[in-house]
Amino acid sequence: MKLHPLSLPLRAIPRGANGGVLGLFLSFAVEQTGIVPTGSVVTGTLLFVAGFALGAGYEAVYYRRFEYDLTADTLDIGSGVLSRREREIPLRRIQNVDISRGVLQRALSIAVVDVETAGGGQTEASLRYVSYDEAKRLQGDLRRGEREGSGAGGGRATAEGAIDADAAAEEAAEPRRPGESEELLFALSPRNLVLLGLVAPDLRALLPVLFFAVPTVGLSIPDLLTETGALTVGPRGAALAIVSWVGTAAVTAARYYDFQLSRVGDELRYERGLLGRYDGSIPIAKIQQVDVRENFLMRRVGYASLAVETAGYTPGEGPSGGSEAAIPLAGRDRVVDLARSIEGFDFDEPEFARPPRRARRRYAVRYALALGLVAGVLWIANTLFDVSFLQYWYAPLAGIALAPVAGHYKWLHRGYDVGGEHVLTRNGFWRRSIAVVPAYRVQTVIQTATPFQRWRSLATVAIDTAGSLSVTDRGARAVDFDVTEAIDLRETVRQGLQASLRTRRDGFATSETATPFVDGGEDGNRSE
Repeated sequence: MKLHPLSLPLRAIPRGANGGVLGLFLSFAVEQTGIVPTGSVVTGTLLFVAGFALGAGYEAVYYRRFEYDLTADTLDIGSGVLSRREREIPLRRIQNVDISRGVLQRALSIAVVDVETAGGGQTEASLRYVSYDEAKRLQGDLRRGEREGSGAGGGRATAEGAIDADAAAEEAAEPRRPGESEELLFALSPRNLVLLGLVAPDLRALLPVLFFAVPTVGLSIPDLLTETGALTVGPRGAALAIVSWVGTAAVTAARYYDFQLSRVGDELRYERGLLGRYDGSIPIAKIQQVDVRENFLMRRVGYASLAVETAGYTPGEGPSGGSEAAIPLAGRDRVVDLARSIEGFDFDEPEFARPPRRARRRYAVRYALALGLVAGVLWIANTLFDVSFLQYWYAPLAGIALAPVAGHYKWLHRGYDVGGEHVLTRNGFWRRSIAVVPAYRVQTVIQTATPFQRWRSLATVAIDTAGSLSVTDRGARAVDFDVTEAIDLRETVRQGLQASLRTRRDGFATSETATPFVDGGEDGNRSE
């Protein structure tokens, strides 16, 4: 099958414009050599037209050579201009299927389909563009094909496992009924939409907002820094801050306008967006980790957000940006209840163990040294540049008195908890995140220690899942715990993983055997 015919002009015009601009730069370079007269309009025009033609021609050939086909067990894509590339994506590896439409695409009834696969750090396949009806058909067929592939290919070595695999295959092979019920799990109310924009503005939009806000309030940033000084911003500076906050809040509100999260069968579906519309689906069985996130302002008003991570991408890292298949803002109790309603994530109320107190002293010293370094850099800049606000280079030193307080709150909001079937970690003060990982989703348990941590006998334990960001700072990590406690945690999680795998392999999950972290390994040891 081919892409939508409108994809040709929509792709060719931007590519041609880029080629034309490159041709103009080339004409300027040719003029500098003296080969042609300086300011030759003919040369610039010819090179612009040639660059545009090359760019548009490339996209025309790409469109003609691009084709895709959905078979019983693979998504086949053929593409390439200078060299031919044939790809076969097994349906069982597909994690997410997202549909995105900008303002123009919505007017033309076309869409972009992005396919994410397990372990992919980037989009595995992107169809730009297909009709919106075709996009919805592909989304449904890819998800249905993935279930069939997973069921048919999920054979076990044991007899009971084989029975389970056959049952799963029969269930997955049933065609989806057109009238399959859709359960609305969450809808973002207008009140919460406004509140979301105010307490969680999108800082990625700050620079574009400033570009329009500065002329609005009649303020020049260089004048603000060189004439008024950083400590005497005045009314116009305050107005700039307010306009910037409102602008970024509006961007966030537009992104999550009419947000809805539904459950259809064994998958979650989300839909959101005012100008650009995004919708996608995520299989519940492939969710690796859930995060309850709340920044400082959210905690003050009793709100939180929920994000899910699959093996394809993490919320916020998807092709459409933002928090996919999650709750952007709701009451904290509502967020926790929805997290527990996801299969495999019915965790108990956590009781977090905090790092030792010497970790708190480490944070205070780190902040004090950082403030001293900033003051030193400003002092050097003050000796080199004549900028008025640099005369206050010593201002950061005043923050050293608050370093112990900052260290205390950083320590206060860190911890971990090992429940019956889950391990939870907590990190962050300004943006606190509680990560929940089921025992059977653990891939590896990694214990690390920097030279500064070893100096204080501290270590960090990272709970690695199949998620793309599980071993980064945004993954489940127990940070700055005593080395002995870190070793106990590592072994407890490892033994819990083995017990969970045995339980799932043997095919029974009674109340006595469904607590892997309590039972521990074969020797029955347990580390709290």
